Amino acid sequence: MEVEKAAGALGAWVSGVSLADVSASGDLFDSLHEALLSHQVLFLRNQDITPLEFQNAAQRFGQVETHPAYPVVEAAPDVQILESTAEVPSKIEAWHTDMTFRPAPPAITLLHAQIIPPYGGDTQWASAAAAYEALSEPMQTLLEGLYAIHDFRHGFRESLAEPGGLERLEAAVESNPPVKHPVVCTHPETGRRAIFVNLLFTAHIEGLTALESRSVLTFLCQHVATDEFTVRLKWKPGTVAIWDNRSTQHKPINDFFPMHRRMHRVTIAGDRPV
Repeated sequence: MEVEKAAGALGAWVSGVSLADVSASGDLFDSLHEALLSHQVLFLRNQDITPLEFQNAAQRFGQVETHPAYPVVEAAPDVQILESTAEVPSKIEAWHTDMTFRPAPPAITLLHAQIIPPYGGDTQWASAAAAYEALSEPMQTLLEGLYAIHDFRHGFRESLAEPGGLERLEAAVESNPPVKHPVVCTHPETGRRAIFVNLLFTAHIEGLTALESRSVLTFLCQHVATDEFTVRLKWKPGTVAIWDNRSTQHKPINDFFPMHRRMHRVTIAGDRPV
């Protein structure tokens, strides 16, 4: 297995390995996991594997976390389907960390490209850890002890506003009430501190006025997305991305409408952020 950095703050290309072999080799998995902790997001090309092989490899990282809003592959029920078509285009365009509306958001996400448009549809990732480390000491001190509210309704407000949207997502809304997370969290394995608010799911910061909350959230979200903290992937069919949700954010670039894009995703359960 070879690992080559993809950008300065985060990201690496991994070659010489098939995810189909990861589920059978402890040494191979250990090397992949170590690379993930070091680089925060990994990219693997030419992963010609079935959904079941993808599921089995993902399960090596831990217990699978389901998602209330996406369909799954029938033959591999841990694999979610993320699809954008001309009739039902993707609505998620903001920088975010996956499922922070949960008390214990996912630790790791794996995404396997199935159908990719001939151009467009890239994804960007940002290191929330590098962004925190670049803050001034007074700003770091200000953020210590602050908590933010993350809300499923806030992230899926467009879908909920559609005809029939509330009825379709009613069970998801009821089972995912708003939760509170620290604005800055510590990675449980690396110890790195990272900004843990995002444009999609963070509704407000507790204890601040509405104006203060909006101002701080706007600054932090813009700061995380600063170019030097990011890496960008041009997808090809068979490409896999694996990223650490505890220290990154990501943003799909929806510049391919009305072309078809289909991805398979598995999310791995994490712990309550601290």
